[in-house]
Amino acid sequence: MRFTLRPCAIQTQEGVVHAQPGDAILTGTVGEQWCMSAKTFKRKYRPVPPTLAGEAGRYASLRYRVMCLHMDGPFEVVLADGLSRLDGRAGDWLVDYGDGSLGVVAGSIFAATYEIVA
Repeated sequence: MRFTLRPCAIQTQEGVVHAQPGDAILTGTVGEQWCMSAKTFKRKYRPVPPTLAGEAGRYASLRYRVMCLHMDGPFEVVLADGLSRLDGRAGDWLVDYGDGSLGVVAGSIFAATYEIVA
């Protein structure tokens, strides 16, 4: 995980996402990348020692609830910045993080990182 110092574009598995200075650029368990605003990152992740808060390194996700929908066919999501677009495939999950942000999570990654609760 790192924080970007300048505007950049991140190639995710689902499409290009635009990051702004201070945004977190995260790398998942199978090498997938995505970005998150610094404000959202601070609420959802904690540093894993010896990493200190605000510096590049390892972070652990805190548990939080999201709304999600398992998609039966291809779909597209326009993110809140109005520039970034994600392309989902059949079997992917559309995730609403509850803070105005949406995401697309591949079925295999969803199964490994999310827990479905009623």
